[in-house]
Amino acid sequence: MASESSFDIVSKVDRQEVDNAINQAAKEVHQRFDFKGTDSTIVWAGENVDLESSTEERLKAVLDVFYSKLARRGVDFKSMETSDPHPSGKRWKQTCELRQGISQENAKKITKLIRDEGPKGVKTQITGDEVRVTSKSRDDLQAVQALIKGADFDFAVQYVNYR
Repeated sequence: MASESSFDIVSKVDRQEVDNAINQAAKEVHQRFDFKGTDSTIVWAGENVDLESSTEERLKAVLDVFYSKLARRGVDFKSMETSDPHPSGKRWKQTCELRQGISQENAKKITKLIRDEGPKGVKTQITGDEVRVTSKSRDDLQAVQALIKGADFDFAVQYVNYR
């Protein structure tokens, strides 16, 4: 077994799943009795999600509904960066930003962790916003995946292109 196996570590969000969560949350907010008269909304704004309501408490409730829908759809909360609620006229607004890709400094953290604590025959390579991990042993690659899952990074990670 001389061929090498590899996988990529990425940080991506399925935009369709987020869109489905937004649609479900908007429908629930529109139908729930405790949101009647608050004119609460949740909509896409480019790559961000904007939440708006009449009071700060209602805005927090809209965010909770949105997060519950994200959890049901399997979207990691670490991939969302939420701003603080702020008043805008008579309304309260909040923005959730989607974080995609692994920054260079986070990629270096991952490669350092693998180099320091991972199996010896494993090689890493940073390419753009992802990290490629290669080894001759598939068991070593699975050990690296377990190591990264155990390390609690402040960003979401997924594994793709397992060959």
